[in-house]
Amino acid sequence: MKNSFCLIVLFCTAFIVNGQTTNVLFIGNSYTFVNNLPQTLADIALSKGDSLVYDMNTPGGYTFNLHTTNTTTLSKINSQPWDFVVLQEQSQLPSFDPIQVATDVFPFARHLDSLILENDSCTETVFYMTWGRKNGDLSNCSVYPPVCTYSGMQQRLRESYLEMAQNNHASVSPVGIAWKYIVDNYPAINLYQTDESHPSVHGTYLAACVFYSTLFHKSAIGSSYLLPGISPSDGLILQTIGSLTVLDSLSMWQSNGDIPIADFSFLASGNIVQFNNASQNATAYNWDFGDGSVSMQSDPQHVYGSNGQYIVTLTSSTLCSSISIVDTITITTADIHGNGTKFYIDIYPNPIENELFVDFNNYIFENIELELYNSNGQLILKTKHEASSSLRENFECVAPGLYLVVLYTDGNRILNKKIIVKAK
Repeated sequence: MKNSFCLIVLFCTAFIVNGQTTNVLFIGNSYTFVNNLPQTLADIALSKGDSLVYDMNTPGGYTFNLHTTNTTTLSKINSQPWDFVVLQEQSQLPSFDPIQVATDVFPFARHLDSLILENDSCTETVFYMTWGRKNGDLSNCSVYPPVCTYSGMQQRLRESYLEMAQNNHASVSPVGIAWKYIVDNYPAINLYQTDESHPSVHGTYLAACVFYSTLFHKSAIGSSYLLPGISPSDGLILQTIGSLTVLDSLSMWQSNGDIPIADFSFLASGNIVQFNNASQNATAYNWDFGDGSVSMQSDPQHVYGSNGQYIVTLTSSTLCSSISIVDTITITTADIHGNGTKFYIDIYPNPIENELFVDFNNYIFENIELELYNSNGQLILKTKHEASSSLRENFECVAPGLYLVVLYTDGNRILNKKIIVKAK
């Protein structure tokens, strides 16, 4: 991400079915306990129409090693089948020399993960990547110089948490990555308490935004909930950075590849619709075409019996979890091609920075309209074109986030595609 983007348009993955309920156990120490991170996350989720049910065990200064024999931790892990268990190590240990981390951290991370999976094999372990201290770890600087600075300590935390996730087939909540972006680009937002270690309310709120996107696969942007002391403008920055850090790179943070991501597009020719499944990590699909018909095919074609507007739902699943996405399709019996000619539409790049290109692969359409919607369903851009086989749109003033591009020709929708606008 670069530091020149403007925070104008709100975005969230509102195309995903709302109303998720998630059960999460937090295991950590004061970094999680201070300002009550789990409750902050629950309040953000509630403001976005979701529900977080949580429990926690966060004794001050606790390490993974101590948690492996803590009766409260063990009891809470086994108390119910959790959707997620969040593991947060003591703030300094993962930043030490890799040889020491391999001895003092990794075995206990693995042990906790094995206990979590033993309780329920479908529970997802999420490692909570924390942040470097504001001026580095001065108490260990002479022993291991890389931690003498914030950036050096942060880099080691990143490396260790990513390795923990890879070693355990688990995921990461990249709070430390979002933290670094704020430190580098918004220094006026103080993420630290006076001890230069624990999070301020801004730091906790940023962490909660990252966790919301990590656990729900949605953006926190637009949440009406702010911790006391956070201005709406700062809140929007924290929501944006927290969300983009996760959603721009889901595959990086979810190294296990087990959590499905639902997505699809479609091409309509009269009452015949070809659905193109763009889901990730899923092994089974369930389509509801909105007219009483269903399909379990990956890329079904469906013929609608009458004109009208239909709500299409795709549910993409694995053995352990599923997620649904919805869209509305309008059916008319007119053949938009006239002679039934097949055509293909390429839209690129995705993600984009400044320009969006649409290529109809030499097929010429007339009376083309392009509409761009944000996640709240608000139309933020509309352009009209006469006969053309390609389009080029300037997105320099479009804020980063997730959007829906809709193309029409002579009033008939021919493309419905989600795109990501990167930070500029």
